[in-house]
Amino acid sequence: MSNLFPITRLRRLRQNKSLRRLFQETEFRLDNLILPIFVEEEVDDFVPITSMPGVNRIPERMLAREVERYARAGIKSVMTFGVSHHLDESGSDTWREDGLVARMARICKDAVPEMVVMSDTCFCEYTNHGHCGVAHNGDVDNDATLVNLARQAVVAAAAGADFIAPSAAMDGQVQAIRSALDAAGLNHTAIMAYSTKFASSLYGPFREAGGTVLKGDRRSYQMNPMNRREAVRESLLDEQEGADALMVKPAGAYLDVIADIRGVSRLPLAAYQVSGEYAMIKFAALAGAIDEEQVVRESIGAIKRAGADLILTYFAMDLARDGI
Repeated sequence: MSNLFPITRLRRLRQNKSLRRLFQETEFRLDNLILPIFVEEEVDDFVPITSMPGVNRIPERMLAREVERYARAGIKSVMTFGVSHHLDESGSDTWREDGLVARMARICKDAVPEMVVMSDTCFCEYTNHGHCGVAHNGDVDNDATLVNLARQAVVAAAAGADFIAPSAAMDGQVQAIRSALDAAGLNHTAIMAYSTKFASSLYGPFREAGGTVLKGDRRSYQMNPMNRREAVRESLLDEQEGADALMVKPAGAYLDVIADIRGVSRLPLAAYQVSGEYAMIKFAALAGAIDEEQVVRESIGAIKRAGADLILTYFAMDLARDGI
């Protein structure tokens, strides 16, 4: 037994609820959360996502009403993902001024002007092969994809998106988008880079949510989950290219990476609690194995504790209803 005992009794700071709350080191607020949403065109009603209980694809015609509902609950930001019915080889609907990407941004901002709208900037939901860019022989042409990402970003920003969030995992995508936005006079539009995006098995439910049917895999452009040092390099490169904020995706299995990046960058840092993380908690709770509310708070608290400033989570509305 230490010669400091019983002088040092850490239990003194946690022996009742008031003391535990007073000395709690890590906090998260509703202001720190971003709600990812899936918007489907040409449907009349909500489409339940079976692998993500409680999450639905939103019919485009009901998007304004939903964004107003989020705002009333206290949600300050959404990330938009489109479920397109107009697929082609390149995902060209994304850079049409009247395409789904532009319409989502426009509807959200018209409904709630103060809502921070982040436009996921990629092609997997808009291509008939499910890859994140221009595909050739089962692989993605990095530089050809950069051109299309820039086109999509300009259209989304012109439609009202506050943040462009490129998730295609192409080398040089932040610089290409920053240059295009500035050239179009959209230098006020910010970029949240998916700067450390792993080729994770935790994206499974997202395939159903986004309606993508991937032919092949994305390992040639998304990061190896076993590479910690490379993760830091990826984020620092995006910072150098002009990113306004960084992101780690997924979050829960990569807390070490979040902490590493927090230690070397002063940019705002987001982390994405992805569909698989959401589904594991939901299904475990439905089986009676865990207390959902407590696990949600613990998992999001861990992400915040690791160093994330912002958290993208499908639990945002649940937390808003619970008064966080």
